[in-house]
Amino acid sequence: MYSKEPNISVGILSEKEIKFELYGDFSVQGFKQTFSGRFSAEVRDNRIFCKSGKDIFENSNEIIFKPSDPALDSFFIMDVPIGIKFHWERKEKQGFMGSLKLFRETDKIWAINILTVDRYLTSVISSEMSSKSSLQLLKAHAIVSRSWLLAQIEKAKFLKGKKGKYKSVYQTENEIIKWMDREDHKFFDVCADDHCQRYQGITKISTENSRLAIEETRGIVLTYDKKICDTRYSKCCGGITEAYENVWEPIKHDYLSSIVDYKFEPENYVTDFSSELNTRKWITGNPSSFCNTSDKRILTHVLIDYDQETSDFFRWEVEYSQDQIKRIIGSKTGIDFGEIIDLVPVERGDSARLVKLKIVGSKKTLIIGKELEIRKVLSETHLYSSAFIIDKGEEKNGVPEKFIIQGAGWGHGVGLCQIGAAVMAELGYQFDEIILHYFKDAKLKKIY
Repeated sequence: MYSKEPNISVGILSEKEIKFELYGDFSVQGFKQTFSGRFSAEVRDNRIFCKSGKDIFENSNEIIFKPSDPALDSFFIMDVPIGIKFHWERKEKQGFMGSLKLFRETDKIWAINILTVDRYLTSVISSEMSSKSSLQLLKAHAIVSRSWLLAQIEKAKFLKGKKGKYKSVYQTENEIIKWMDREDHKFFDVCADDHCQRYQGITKISTENSRLAIEETRGIVLTYDKKICDTRYSKCCGGITEAYENVWEPIKHDYLSSIVDYKFEPENYVTDFSSELNTRKWITGNPSSFCNTSDKRILTHVLIDYDQETSDFFRWEVEYSQDQIKRIIGSKTGIDFGEIIDLVPVERGDSARLVKLKIVGSKKTLIIGKELEIRKVLSETHLYSSAFIIDKGEEKNGVPEKFIIQGAGWGHGVGLCQIGAAVMAELGYQFDEIILHYFKDAKLKKIY
């Protein structure tokens, strides 16, 4: 598939002005001298203007800073947003290796990092998980992250050669169904935030285990039917993983079918979630599961600092007054539903995650989906997952005074469950056993 390790491009941020620092000697095509120090870049008259002290140089569409010594030279970008639209969103100064590409998109500039796959992955597994994690967990995550990345690049090539625009929305007067996927990035392979994989450059690489995990799994991916698997992962499945087609495009991938996240089927539960009685028992229950853990020692090894701000990931609850839920749904959809009369489950996936939800208002009724859209519409940021049940408070003139939402899991639930995988590693499972637990009938293969 690959004769050698490929380079990739990662979109870091897009702003009208970007400030960055170069440490080492960086070359720019068309200039004899090398560059280092502090810079700012902005768009003027449809051109990129780059300034360092008194020196200014420009280009119409792009400027690429290439390191003279890729193993030592680095650069830092100021005010990089992380956790965009999540409850822990913030900005950081972040460092990177490889090349820095400034690309103009109308009146904004994209900062894009160009680097090798494995250098990128060393950061990803430290950004997605704590770099204090066990070697077996980091090796499993390295293979899953590498597979996802290369599968996305292959898919982008396929879509580029396909006639017609890729669609990820289905809309009628009474229904809006959306999912997020490959049409979102035109100027680079992947972004640096949770929409793709968390990538925070060299800022988060802090242990030898991260480097060892990449080195010992170099070039290894998951394959199925001679293709690289479109591997997915989330923080906590809630006890059962979700099927791919219930979250993204309506295409079934056998290796992304739903599985029980434990050694055996859950006792005293029926997992046919077309029954709301079964769903309620599951979500209000406490089933045995690899990801059902409150062991702080394991969690501090798995969750990086801001993820530890979330402690109720396996089972959780939020409550909204009528005024709150009316305002949130209205602001997120741009639709005036009037008073919110009911939230009605329409379709659930294999993990009890809602695929479709009906919002019943005094002025408007609408079905929304899929999983992420439901989570966004019912929260200022995102609900932890769409595996939830709804209870209404007392009614006044037929209008509920409040809604109580009880839920299970953190994230979309497809593929590898990160907390479940961490517990498996702690219990002594090897990286290949962890991977093959979550990805049915997939095979490991070294491709470079």
